[in-house]
Amino acid sequence: MDNPSSTSDSLLAGSSGGAAELRGALFLVLEYLRLPELLTLRQVCRAYRDSIAADELIWRHISVEPPLNSRLTDDALLRITSFTRGNLTSLALLDCRRITDDGLLQVVNRNPSIKKLYIPGCSSLTPDGIVRVVKQLAEHNGYLECLRLQGLHQIKAVHFHVLNSLLYQSNPRAASHPHFYRDFCSVRYNIDDGRPMDVDICPKCNNVRMIFDCPREDCRMMRNKRNACRGCFLCIERCGECGGCLDPEEVVEEIACLHLLCAGCWLHLPKCTTCNSPCCKQDAAAFGFSSADFALPTSSFGLSLLPTLKSCGI
Repeated sequence: MDNPSSTSDSLLAGSSGGAAELRGALFLVLEYLRLPELLTLRQVCRAYRDSIAADELIWRHISVEPPLNSRLTDDALLRITSFTRGNLTSLALLDCRRITDDGLLQVVNRNPSIKKLYIPGCSSLTPDGIVRVVKQLAEHNGYLECLRLQGLHQIKAVHFHVLNSLLYQSNPRAASHPHFYRDFCSVRYNIDDGRPMDVDICPKCNNVRMIFDCPREDCRMMRNKRNACRGCFLCIERCGECGGCLDPEEVVEEIACLHLLCAGCWLHLPKCTTCNSPCCKQDAAAFGFSSADFALPTSSFGLSLLPTLKSCGI
C-alpha cells in the first residue's frame, strides 16, 4: 500500500501550476487554523509540513485549548514552541495541568519577546514560579502587556505586588478597567479586556482573586456604594444574569439554575414550562436547554412590573 505522504507529494509535484495554487490557498487558511489542526496538517505530506514550518507568522500566537490541553507536557510544549524560532509573542495555556514552572521558564528563556501570557487553570504552576517567569521576561527587556492567572491558587499579596510592579514597569500607561461578573460568566477566559492582570486584592477579604465591579448605574454613580459592592465572588453575592450586587432580601430562591438571580432578571428571563422557574443564559446553554423548555413571561402582573423595576435600576 502506498504511503499517503509520498502519494500527496507526487501529486503536488506532478503539476507545478496546481502545486503553486494549492500552496497559495494553503497560506490563506493557515492563520485561521487552531493548533490541533495545524499539527494534523503537518502530517499530510512534506509540502504541507515544510510550508507550515516556514510560516513564522502562524506560530507567533499559540493557544492550547481542550482537548489538547490534557495531554500537553513540558517536552511537548517545548517542541511546539520551537516552531516559533524565538519569535513567540502570545502564549495561552488553558487548563494545562501538566505544565510545570521549569517547563514554562524554558519556553520563556527561548522566547523573550512574549507580550501576552495566559495560564488560567494551570494548577501545577506555583506563584513563585510565575514570579520567576515574569522577572525573566523583564530582565530580557520583555514587554509583557497581559497576564492571566485565573484558577491559580495560593497567590499571596506579596506575589501580586511583585507581578503588578513588573507589569507596570513593562507597561506604565496601563489603565484599570471595570470588570463585571456577567462578562466573566459569558466568556470564561477574558483575554482582551484591557486589564494587565485579571486578579486583584479583594478589598473585603484581602485575598488575591478575581474582583468584580457592579454594573448597576446607581451603584456606580455613588462613590461609597461603588466601593461597597466591589469585591470577589465569595464576599459579594451577584446576579448570574446581569452581574449586579444582591442584597439578602433581593435574592429570589425559585430558580432553575446554579446562579443567583435578582428580581429584575427573574421577571425578564423565560420560565420553565414545568416548574415556572427561570434559568440564566449561561446555565441554559451549559445544560442544553432549548427554547421549547422555557417560555417568556406573559402574566400581566409580571409585565406591569418591568417598567417600574427598570426605572429603579434593577
